[in-house]
Amino acid sequence: MASRGILSGVSWDSVLDSVRTAFAAVAALWLARLWKMPEYYWAPISTIVIVQSTIPPLTLGWQRFVGTALGAVLGAALATFFRPSAVVYAVGILVCGLLAWILRVGGAYRFAGITLSIILLIPRTRAPWLIGWHRFLEVSLGIAVALVVTTAWPRAKKAA
Repeated sequence: MASRGILSGVSWDSVLDSVRTAFAAVAALWLARLWKMPEYYWAPISTIVIVQSTIPPLTLGWQRFVGTALGAVLGAALATFFRPSAVVYAVGILVCGLLAWILRVGGAYRFAGITLSIILLIPRTRAPWLIGWHRFLEVSLGIAVALVVTTAWPRAKKAA
């Protein structure tokens, strides 16, 4: 009877997809560190979200880009003018959703809410506008790396 190893169910496409994701994540990490981004880890996280999504990369990249911008601006504005509280946070999440739907970028809502949450809920010593700007840049770098990698090295098509 043949022994079944841990990797017996892993296909070559799965290995290549894992290598592609690792390559993209590390490229984003290195670039973010090279450019001395304060919370550099958001770049590879954003890269992984897009590279591993079942949503087309351009669509998801656009949603993440717009949502991050929306959440960063709204989060920074709220943090500048109001003390953090559950009410301020709730209003921010509500406004993120309403703005996303008004601007017809409903898919961006989740990313706006995530960015707003990071800006409002994590205690910081720097100005909210600077935090929002850094978050936007870090995520945008991750999106750019993911789009380059998924364009140059697309995921293998599964046989029908």
